[in-house]
Amino acid sequence: MTEAIQVVTTTGSQEEAEKIAQALLTRRLAACVQVAGPITSTYHWQGKLETSQEWLCVIKSLQSHYQALEAAIRQLHSYDVPEILAFGVVHGSLDYLNWLAAELPHPPQERVV
Repeated sequence: MTEAIQVVTTTGSQEEAEKIAQALLTRRLAACVQVAGPITSTYHWQGKLETSQEWLCVIKSLQSHYQALEAAIRQLHSYDVPEILAFGVVHGSLDYLNWLAAELPHPPQERVV
């Protein structure tokens, strides 16, 4: 297992996804954020089955940055309960993992932008 993680969240608009991506990159909490969509999400919410169009953010970061990254997403996100899931990277290209680690400060810096 490496220190690298991928964090995913979904948003209700492309603009919100791009705003979150820019903020995470500016704050150096992520080395890369990919925005994909629209996607269709179907889920239970407040006792009802819902379907909505969303945009998916795949965030490349480090475990040491997770708490600050989660706090930033919560601050920027419009959902009451945003999806914020982190997945550990078991293996990866050494060149890519070195690049990712070099792009993020140790320890993570709390920046408000």
